[in-house]
Amino acid sequence: MPLLAAVSGPRDSLLVVSWNVENFLDYRNDTTGRHTAGRFYSKCNGIAKTLLLISEQEGRVPDAVALMEVGDRFVLERLLQFTPLRKLNYSIVHYESPDHRGIDCALLYRRSSLKLLKSSPKHLNDSSGALMRTRDILLAEFDSLAILVNHHPSKVGSDSDGRRNIAMRRMTAVMDSLAATGTCRILSVGDFNDDVWGVRGAQGTIKYNGAWEKIDGYFAAGPMEIQETVFAAPCLTEPDRSFGGTKPRRAFSGPRWLGGISDHYPVVLRVIY
Repeated sequence: MPLLAAVSGPRDSLLVVSWNVENFLDYRNDTTGRHTAGRFYSKCNGIAKTLLLISEQEGRVPDAVALMEVGDRFVLERLLQFTPLRKLNYSIVHYESPDHRGIDCALLYRRSSLKLLKSSPKHLNDSSGALMRTRDILLAEFDSLAILVNHHPSKVGSDSDGRRNIAMRRMTAVMDSLAATGTCRILSVGDFNDDVWGVRGAQGTIKYNGAWEKIDGYFAAGPMEIQETVFAAPCLTEPDRSFGGTKPRRAFSGPRWLGGISDHYPVVLRVIY
């Protein structure tokens, strides 16, 4: 597919993509044989192709791309160096999380449209004050907007609701603190592992046991309008042979390689100041 010219939108708007890219892991650290170099670079190309398809649909390149389930900085560097994204002037914000699976949140941003002032990881602590072995919330503060990237704890295990409540309270506290210190616009995106908004006739972002759920989305504060679209492109989709209809084409089903990118659809946000 030809590379779309690096089109920027109006100065008073931004295009932000948020996507759980399902086990985007460093193949060099894999001991199972599942994550080979060939599969890894195929996934890099698939992610890049999807972002370029979004660019064609929106008429502009995403100014920021929030990614969840990222293994380490190596995978982000390879994504930007070995795909057509290398021409689009993206920089990386990433910190290693204490997550027991070794996955993190990350943010790619275009230096031509966003000036990074500072960034930091926001840890989660349980009721005893102990550090939780889950994904940190990533905070990136730009000249015109603060972006939080979330991947809240899963529904697996005991007290999963409690862990997600802690994550939601932590996110809210960070947003409140930013607002109190004068940050004008705050956008919090990611995978919240809860159907917070409900599908309500709209396209869900993930399908579980035949039912669509919208667990990926955003919260926002400040003087801006957000227009949201779930990017359910045919190239990201396959037939749902168990329950009918369609579903996102994921990378793995257990140990079996399916060749897709993710079991989540990306969320596209048009941020209008």
